[in-house]
Amino acid sequence: MASIPFHFLVLCSIILSITFPIPSQASFRPKAVVLPVTKDSSTLQYLTTLYQRTPLVPVKLTLDLGGKFLWVDCNRGYSSSSYSPARCRSTQCSLAGSKICISCFTGPLPGCNNNTCGLSPDNTVTRTSTDGEVARDVVVVGSTDGSIPGPVVSVPKFLFTCGATFLLQGLPSGVQGMAGLGRTRISLPSQFSASFSFDRKFAICLSSSSSSSGVAFFGGGPYMMLPGIDVSKSLIYTPLIINPVSTASSYFAGEPSTEYFIGVKSIKVNGKQVPLNASLLSIGKEGNGGTKISTVNPYTVMQTSIYKAVVGAFVKELSQVRRVAPVKPFRACFDSNSIGSTRVGPGVPQIDLVLQSSSVYWRIFGANSMVQVKE
Repeated sequence: MASIPFHFLVLCSIILSITFPIPSQASFRPKAVVLPVTKDSSTLQYLTTLYQRTPLVPVKLTLDLGGKFLWVDCNRGYSSSSYSPARCRSTQCSLAGSKICISCFTGPLPGCNNNTCGLSPDNTVTRTSTDGEVARDVVVVGSTDGSIPGPVVSVPKFLFTCGATFLLQGLPSGVQGMAGLGRTRISLPSQFSASFSFDRKFAICLSSSSSSSGVAFFGGGPYMMLPGIDVSKSLIYTPLIINPVSTASSYFAGEPSTEYFIGVKSIKVNGKQVPLNASLLSIGKEGNGGTKISTVNPYTVMQTSIYKAVVGAFVKELSQVRRVAPVKPFRACFDSNSIGSTRVGPGVPQIDLVLQSSSVYWRIFGANSMVQVKE
């Protein structure tokens, strides 16, 4: 797993608006494929939809950047004439990295067959996991050349894992599973690149608002935000770091994490370095520490001492603004009438996550550091 290279880009605006009609059968190799991304207003989870099964049905999924693979609920209403369980010790089981064989004596039916291999579908929102059957079925997605939509395309034998209905707890209404984009051989990026022989890259555009949409690209660019503007030409890059210890709810000893970590070296507020224990920013021997990018946490989570230091520095820079009673889950709240508005959100100190050098940083402006809880 650790040998799989991925190029992962975070974009920040709408790139394409895609619909997913029933596909026509044609020989076509796309340059890239796309999935729509929306934000659920109640849970703040990012959602996507793909088509699966025979006959095709839309399947709504929570997007999990570090998730191991696609898993869907097979216990409730899964019907498909093209469903095929992966048999023990098969090539598919080896590709999936399965280490267990399972039996089910109430089948055969999707998710319940004898002599099949299993994995552990993981609800990373509630940190709940169970055993599930590895299987194959048709998946259909849209294609693109990076600027305009192309024909829809299909992967006839897309590997996924069957989950149980109880795993859907904590996910938005209508969601049937989770789409994992993590560092494995059967994640969505890996399977799409293998199926269509394009670059093992993906880029996601995540909106901070539930009223606008985003997109996930799988494959190479360009990534056209506006006519004639390819944002891939102006991106800043940082290495992805492998955590040698799995961060999943359940795993076998020795498995690395499938999530994406980056190397934050320091944090600045308004250009001033925040005093903190920098050793906590590195991944420890037991896999703790470090900085990972997550799409299932609605807000940034920090180790307590780092959080207190960052909030303290932020409050100090806003010392002239009236504080108000905090609103959970936040600790520092301000009178919005005392804060001006800019083109990048509320006029508050910027927060910089400084990466491999002082010239490479992830800058967080007011639009993404502040939440308006009431007028």
